[in-house]
Amino acid sequence: MKSKKGILFILPGLSGVMVFYLIPFLDVAVRSFQKIDGKFCGFDNYQKVLENKAFHLAVENTIYFVLVCLPLLLVLSLLAAVILQRTGSLGKLCKSAYLIPLAVPAAGVVLLWKLIFDNHGMLNQLLLWLGQNTVDYMNTNASFYVLVFSYIWKNLGYTVVLWSAGLSVIPENIYEAAWVDGAGKLRTFLSITLPNLKQTAFTIVVISFLNSFKVFREAYLVAGNYPQQSIYMLQHLFNNWFRELDMDKMAAAAVLLFLVILIFVYMLHRSWEEEH
Repeated sequence: MKSKKGILFILPGLSGVMVFYLIPFLDVAVRSFQKIDGKFCGFDNYQKVLENKAFHLAVENTIYFVLVCLPLLLVLSLLAAVILQRTGSLGKLCKSAYLIPLAVPAAGVVLLWKLIFDNHGMLNQLLLWLGQNTVDYMNTNASFYVLVFSYIWKNLGYTVVLWSAGLSVIPENIYEAAWVDGAGKLRTFLSITLPNLKQTAFTIVVISFLNSFKVFREAYLVAGNYPQQSIYMLQHLFNNWFRELDMDKMAAAAVLLFLVILIFVYMLHRSWEEEH
């Protein structure tokens, strides 16, 4: 009886997921084996995608972006969460302030980018004042680090809140017992805090990984369909293929991306389970 009630509770949400996500994705999976005219073509679309130079560039940039951003975000947000956790009421106020970037729309972030990183922006004006040469941030490899800055700035507050939720459920008496035994702050952090944050860390890593695919909005609004080479991401590639109606290649690439994300989450979940 209880299981039936549980099914009734999740049925509305599950129905929405089926209609708007699962069924459309199954259609995409079928189309990945078809030409635009609907004729079956086997793995030809996948071969075209894997041989495409723009796809190689987008994959390399996206992987590099994830490898740079994820560790930075996890370390900085955890450090901020631990510091805020120890500052009492002031920490609660700061947590709310950290969420402000999430409320800023993408267009607002673009204006911030231009205000700071434009050829006549604040950073270049500062360089001129110091007697240094200006930097064309958005048309050189420096644009990659601008994108990294945007991702960290946008997602730091939300990640801090998630870490804080994990920190808040760790029993205080464990720390008190460790302090009585003479353990210092570093030892309690390594032996108590980190082990008790493993489940929270799994959630944060998955969410942050998925959010790393959303930086396209800012990059697109600043630099258009074909930005500087170092920030040409998978999202740019999908957008350009959609604009050119290359639905066959787009479907195959979408399935490949889904499989990569699925394997990453599965391996991450397995590694977390083995540690427990």
